[in-house]
Amino acid sequence: MSNIGGVAGISASDLLKEKAKLQSGGGEAFAEQLKSALNEVNELQENKEVAMADMATGQVKDLHQAALAIGKAETNMKLMLEIRNKALSAYKEIGRTQL
Repeated sequence: MSNIGGVAGISASDLLKEKAKLQSGGGEAFAEQLKSALNEVNELQENKEVAMADMATGQVKDLHQAALAIGKAETNMKLMLEIRNKALSAYKEIGRTQL
């Protein structure tokens, strides 16, 4: 379930399995999930760059597929930025918490 783009197609049983995996693995499992997601976003960004270069040079074979690659990369980058913003917000909130 490391595929960020496939979030809509996840069943409840898959979510429960993922939850059990994360609970048993602790911080390492979270770190691996995050690393996997970052690698996927990086790969999509690389695909986007190739598609844009192909479009610019006129070497694109399927304009629709190129547009999809660009849109998917942009959407996943926005998702990762939102996750980063939420994580930073949570970190700051924890820092403001008085003991």
